[in-house]
Amino acid sequence: MDRRKSLKALLVSGASAAVILEACDNKNAATTGKKAAATSVDDADRMAEEKVYNKKLQEEVFFTLEEMATITILADIIIPKDEVSGNASDAKVADFVEFIVKDKPEHQTPMRGGLRWLDLQSLERFEKPFARLSENQQLQIVDDIAYPLKVKPEFKQGAAFFSLMRNLTITGFYTTQIGVNDIGYMGNKPNQWNGVPDDVLKQYDIAYTEKELKECISF
Repeated sequence: MDRRKSLKALLVSGASAAVILEACDNKNAATTGKKAAATSVDDADRMAEEKVYNKKLQEEVFFTLEEMATITILADIIIPKDEVSGNASDAKVADFVEFIVKDKPEHQTPMRGGLRWLDLQSLERFEKPFARLSENQQLQIVDDIAYPLKVKPEFKQGAAFFSLMRNLTITGFYTTQIGVNDIGYMGNKPNQWNGVPDDVLKQYDIAYTEKELKECISF
C-alpha cells in the first residue's frame, strides 16, 4: 500500500480516543530525570500572554524519552520518507505531539494509555517493548490497529489510540514547510489569464483589439 498517497486522500476527523487503560501509572513520567525535547514555537506576531503561555508549555515535559521514541517510530510508520519529501521525523512531528498534549491535556490519558497498551501487546507477542521490536514486528501490530472499520474487537482500544496518533501526526506534518511542499501547495499567487479562448471568440464573432492584446492579454 502506498501510505503517502492514501494519507493525502484522507479527510481526517477529530475522532476522540477512549481511555485505553483504566490504570495508567504517571509516576515514572513525573519523577524521571530524562527530558523529552520541547517543540520550538515561533513567537512572531504573538500577543504577550501567548508568548508567556507558549514558554510555559515549552519548559514542561510530559512524555518520557522511551515514550518519545515510540511516538517517533509510529509517526514515521504513518508518514514515511519517499521520493517527494522527508518523513514525520524530518518535520519534528514527535515534538509537535509533545507540545499539543500539553496544550490540550484531554489528549494526555489517551496517548499515554495507548503507548502503554502498545508496549503490553509487544511484550505479549514478542517479549520486548514496541520501540525495540524489528520493523516487521512493529508493522504486524500496527496493521492490527490501523484500520478502524476492520479491526477485531480485541484491538479496538489500540485502534482508538492509533487513530488519535494518526490525526496528530498528519496535523503536525502538514502544518510544516515539509508538509506544505509535499502536497505542492503554492500559496496565494496572481493568476495568469490568457484571455477568452479563440474558439469562443469565433463563436460570437468578436476579437480583441491590438490595444487589448497588448495591455490586457500579453504577459
